[in-house]
Amino acid sequence: MPLARNGFIDPTTLTQWVKRLIYVQMLVAVVSIVSGNMEYQLLQDYENGVYSSQEQAVVDGEANDRRQQVIAILYMIVFVISGVLILKWIHRANYNARQLSASAMKFTPGWSVGWFFVPIFSLWKPYQAMAEIWRASDSPDDPSQARQNPILAWWWGAWLANGFISQAAMRLTLSAEEIPALKNANLVYQASDVAYLVLAIVTLMLVNSIYQAQIEQALTRA
Repeated sequence: MPLARNGFIDPTTLTQWVKRLIYVQMLVAVVSIVSGNMEYQLLQDYENGVYSSQEQAVVDGEANDRRQQVIAILYMIVFVISGVLILKWIHRANYNARQLSASAMKFTPGWSVGWFFVPIFSLWKPYQAMAEIWRASDSPDDPSQARQNPILAWWWGAWLANGFISQAAMRLTLSAEEIPALKNANLVYQASDVAYLVLAIVTLMLVNSIYQAQIEQALTRA
């Protein structure tokens, strides 16, 4: 199906890879939540004096640390790879929206990605850029007539929540020394994993909606 016309680049392959990696993100988040629950139970056992053997307590603690480290490394690898691809997808989506729309767009492909890395402005500019991509994709001839897409607000709310909770979890972990503090940090980390899972789900929904809108518009213009 020839979609590479008038500058439009078929985003199907890139979108498929982005979706695959988002599914991997979801899987890693679920594994991390399960592992976090196991760690919390271990801390609970330490606090309640369940262990009669100091040696066994140490062995279980070291096993927990190794498991958590492996998951953290996997988490980071998946985050970096999927993050790069998602940013590339946003760049492509902006570019394609420009090829479809008769109206001038405020955000360039580069800045639709770049605003994620600018302090303070990153709190709202990426959302505005993505909202513009949606409007130009859904109603290229008149973006002001684009349908409302509630997924945009869900996505940005999940993005901000994930960032704030992750920062709180990191700070609590770095300052925690006693078991009660470690338990609190663990619970906040589990909350950040849940926020990450929600973000992945909503991102998948947003990618699907923009992709479908652009493909439909490209086919009508082919």
